[in-house]
Amino acid sequence: MSTIEKADFVTIRIFQKDFNFSQDGPGNRLVYHLQGCNLRCPWCSNPEGLECSGGREYTVDEMVDEVMRSKMMFFENGGVTLTGGEVTMQFDAVKELLTCLHERGIHTCIETNGLNRHLPELFPVLDLLIMDVKHYDPDIHKKATGLPNDITVYNIQAACACGQLLALRIPLIGGFNASCRDACGFAELFQRLKPGSDVTVELLPYHEYGRVKYDNLGKEYAMTESARVSEAEAEAFANILKAAGIHLIKT
Repeated sequence: MSTIEKADFVTIRIFQKDFNFSQDGPGNRLVYHLQGCNLRCPWCSNPEGLECSGGREYTVDEMVDEVMRSKMMFFENGGVTLTGGEVTMQFDAVKELLTCLHERGIHTCIETNGLNRHLPELFPVLDLLIMDVKHYDPDIHKKATGLPNDITVYNIQAACACGQLLALRIPLIGGFNASCRDACGFAELFQRLKPGSDVTVELLPYHEYGRVKYDNLGKEYAMTESARVSEAEAEAFANILKAAGIHLIKT
């Protein structure tokens, strides 16, 4: 049975979809936000996507059809990005979708926290992997988000080993991971992993875009002003990574 024939029976839950230029991979991209997440980061900007229920259910066949009808919009090397929530919470369906798109020559990308040990199974059908690295210390990572970061580190190593095009992102959160000491911790982690020169790192200073969503959901927004990171703090952090030979970018 072909991939196309199987796709009719596979579904994916999505809570948002839209086009975005250059911030979720190269070019103009159709971005799907998938339902469900295995972390509970207090700074999350998409709290509506945390639970596995909710959103709208699409078959993979429906999504492939929508992507192909949107192909003319993928200018400047654009394509499709799957984000969340956490993409790998719907792993089998995501693998099916990426396989279908890859077969059709669509540029594919996912944004993930990297906490699924089966993530390397997706590498053959991924043109770009964007992965969050929230902290270098597994215990601090677990205390803040609910899980340690050991599988993320494992998947970074796996991606580097096989030549997967990889973009790492650090959400800079004051009081959590944004000090100069933290920058040194990240630099040590990356130097230990020995990413290639084509592996990029981007710093994403804290924002409170999700606050209104928490209000709309009747949930408490736990973040305070102390989470903000000044331009000077972000620059000092960046300079430490640059001095360590880390390839920083800004999208």
